[in-house]
Amino acid sequence: MTRKTGKKPSGKDSGRAGARGKGRVPARPGRAGAMGKGAVSAAPGREGVMVGTGNLLVLGSVALDSVKTPFGEVSEVLGGSASFFATAASYFTAVSVIAVVGEDFPERHLDFLRQRDIDLTGLERRQGKTFRWRGEYSYQLNEAKTLDTQLNVFETFRPHVPASHQSPDMLFLANIDPDLQRGVLEQVKRPWLVACDTMNFWIEGKRDALFRLLTEVDVLVINDGEARALGQNSNLVAVSRMILGAGPKTLIIKRGEYGVLMFTGDRVFAVPAFPLEEVKDPTGAGDCFAGGFMGYLARTGKLSEDALRRAVVYGSVMASFAVEAFSLDRLRGLEYKDIEARFGAFKQMTVFEEF
Repeated sequence: MTRKTGKKPSGKDSGRAGARGKGRVPARPGRAGAMGKGAVSAAPGREGVMVGTGNLLVLGSVALDSVKTPFGEVSEVLGGSASFFATAASYFTAVSVIAVVGEDFPERHLDFLRQRDIDLTGLERRQGKTFRWRGEYSYQLNEAKTLDTQLNVFETFRPHVPASHQSPDMLFLANIDPDLQRGVLEQVKRPWLVACDTMNFWIEGKRDALFRLLTEVDVLVINDGEARALGQNSNLVAVSRMILGAGPKTLIIKRGEYGVLMFTGDRVFAVPAFPLEEVKDPTGAGDCFAGGFMGYLARTGKLSEDALRRAVVYGSVMASFAVEAFSLDRLRGLEYKDIEARFGAFKQMTVFEEF
């Protein structure tokens, strides 16, 4: 669902760096009374924005992407794991970003994120250039060929969590060095839910550090290739047992055009990919999935098996919209009623009666 690059990134396929500024954050209750104690109502904000009660923080990247697919080509558009994740999550709840960008990062991209009510207090702007990625997809859209990676200010990024963000209800650690992911976790009061992503570069190069991180993570979200590399086994069921034994309570495996698998204890939940007539660019789809998944859980305040399953479907919905256009263009005009309609279509597509 998202690209992979074999070069050392501080962020992954769709992961990048951030920017400074402060977005308008919807008013929400504090931590008292707490997440996980039953349903919490979510009131609609302006068109397309749901004001959730869960304070969701993402560590990731905001970048400039240049992408070519058989269906078109774009240059230096908004990209990065934090950009995709936060935009998708903003349809469900309040979301804040920890990341870094260079002095050349276009203000119009920050304006878009602010318009989504994404809090940019934790995005730093540093001297130097913004992280850039250039890649190309063939008709086999599951994985990109990386043509160029310029880490720039992201190479020396050491995430700092502002005091205002040190008590999140939920935390998503997008793909960077697992030691840096753990460093952010150590800077915050233990969240109600912690999820993370990683990639083969860290699985192969910092395996011990990654497993130390997993002891403190509730949900791991990775693709099938990463799962097999992490579990050192081609069988995903066997892999799930090993990974769940390492710490996470839930394992979500993204399988591109084949959908998603979720393992929780001895239960397995599978969702197909939504059949689309047109797919233009899969860049960032995995991060949009994670944003939809975490955003929905933050909005409801539930962590039951049923809630997790609905969250997987909402994540799949957001990913399906993301691939319909380059960068975040499809999500720019998306309305919440579109999300609900596609959620309903997912349900109709998968429901069946017993004999």
